[in-house]
Amino acid sequence: MTVRVLKPGPLATLQGAPRQGLRHQGIPASGPADPLSMALANRLVGNAPDATAMEITLGGAAFEFLGEVAFAVTGAPASCTLSGDAAPQHETLRARPGDILVIPFSDAGTRLYFAVAGGFSATQILGSASTFLPAGIGGLDGRALGPGDEIEALPCAGGGVPSLEKTPEKTPDRLRPAMTHEHRLCCVPGPDFPESGDAIWGQTFRASPRMDRIGIEMTGNWPPFAGSALKPSAALFPGAVQLTPSGAAFVLLPDCQTTGGYPHILQVIRADRHLLGQIRPGDRVNFSRRTAEEGHEELKAKAAQFGGWLPGFRF
Repeated sequence: MTVRVLKPGPLATLQGAPRQGLRHQGIPASGPADPLSMALANRLVGNAPDATAMEITLGGAAFEFLGEVAFAVTGAPASCTLSGDAAPQHETLRARPGDILVIPFSDAGTRLYFAVAGGFSATQILGSASTFLPAGIGGLDGRALGPGDEIEALPCAGGGVPSLEKTPEKTPDRLRPAMTHEHRLCCVPGPDFPESGDAIWGQTFRASPRMDRIGIEMTGNWPPFAGSALKPSAALFPGAVQLTPSGAAFVLLPDCQTTGGYPHILQVIRADRHLLGQIRPGDRVNFSRRTAEEGHEELKAKAAQFGGWLPGFRF
């Protein structure tokens, strides 16, 4: 079964499992910016949580199905249609040859995930099919999807195409992430947390238009940090918040660099990193302080919340 790209929207890429154990060689993890939403889409079509799916930024996309397949769309809310009929998100849907899936621009959130039964075929590089655009690796020739691209679906587990008569599944309401323009991110102080850093916890910051899969600029009343451009480079991970000499900060996403010299003042806890993929320009963000122990407990609680529905998924 093949899906033809008619309109990719502002950015559409193939994303799957992150690259692991390679940061010491300067190779970022990549993978979905919102791994929870991608895992929910894959769950609805019988795939593993990290099976390769399409990550669509903001919407404005359209695709043609060239064969029968089960599919699902999750993530940022949008009024999707399949050949003119409503195509609800968070449900298993069935497409036949010639059907057109239209994903309009979303009202909140940033990224949508489009999964098909079996997962999309993509080039495996360094143990992952995820697209890393700066290096041109993974996905489809290491690039963003464009009009006319045709993406094959892999065979389903057990072979064949899922029955189009099978009762569709739906993500339980309690497990559907809410998408708003207000975000609360739980963080531990980073290794360069300044003496004046306690003022951060009471502030509201705003996401600027400077955002991509590497990071999001956050503007607002950040504390001053003398010599911020002179700090020696140190290891970085997604979820790091770095303060820049301009007075703004960047929150790092899956394609972020592996080292950096700007002060690392906060680290978003692992349980909340999936939220970063849904912050859009203009959204308001608050940071809440956690200890390392509290962050670990929140991770355990969220893993338990989703574990029954998403076996094998790791935040």
